[in-house]
Amino acid sequence: MDKTLNNKAWFLVLPVLVLVAFSAVVPLMTVVNYSVQDTFGNNVFFWAGLEWFQEMITSDRLHEALWRQMLFSVIILVIEVPLGIFVALNMPKRGFWSSVCLVLMALPLLIPFNVVGTIWQIFSRVDIGLLGHTLAALGVDYNYTSDAIDAWATVIVMDVWHWTSLVALLSYAGLQSIPEAYYQAAKIDQAGRLAVFRYIELPKMQGVLLIAILLRFMDSFMIYTEPFVVTGGGPGNATTFLSIDLVKMAIGQFDLGPAAAFSLMYFLVILLVSWVFYTVMTNLDREEVK
Repeated sequence: MDKTLNNKAWFLVLPVLVLVAFSAVVPLMTVVNYSVQDTFGNNVFFWAGLEWFQEMITSDRLHEALWRQMLFSVIILVIEVPLGIFVALNMPKRGFWSSVCLVLMALPLLIPFNVVGTIWQIFSRVDIGLLGHTLAALGVDYNYTSDAIDAWATVIVMDVWHWTSLVALLSYAGLQSIPEAYYQAAKIDQAGRLAVFRYIELPKMQGVLLIAILLRFMDSFMIYTEPFVVTGGGPGNATTFLSIDLVKMAIGQFDLGPAAAFSLMYFLVILLVSWVFYTVMTNLDREEVK
């Protein structure tokens, strides 16, 4: 006997679809509209076609910001992923101290981005900041407001402090999922600590590590609030990453057409990288099933 399908349940999803359309699709279509038009104010627009995209692709300003952004993301991944794995390997596996470590590791992740920037802005000041004053007392010429290397070091250390916990917690979760029988077999075979990590722990952490790398790449590639609060993109353009440059273009200069084209290209790059990571993760899952 054929059953009559009842599709009324879709009405329960309708409010969510309307909310998503209003909060995501409509703004996106507005950006697309700005990216192919020009305006001289008074809400009067003129068709520009792909002019803004061509301008952004050939823009030295965009190339420099992209280079700084890619360099920052690579440095962050190179530091935070190994450091997070190291921290996870040395955390207690169970018991009271395991809970304490988990809570302490989660604390930096609970701090809002603007508060993190404010903390490090004050912490790094030479006149009143503990870090800046200590370095000055030791004879280190440190000033993140006037020296590009100091500004980069401050932003990188700030991000490592804020986000290494995420990699550590994900790695810890991957380690906790490894059956105890694997360690017992390694002990019987008299495998060393390095061999256990190489052949047992690292393969079992591949999935969570890819998630950690994906999340950290996306966060670092879209970073805005923390470096803006600490350095404002300076000194000069030393820490003007893509997001900061985009805001300056859209709000500071009110170049809506180039900024819209810029933001769409920005979005497509992040989407492409996310798709690559998703494809790799899917293939790894299929291999594990086999």
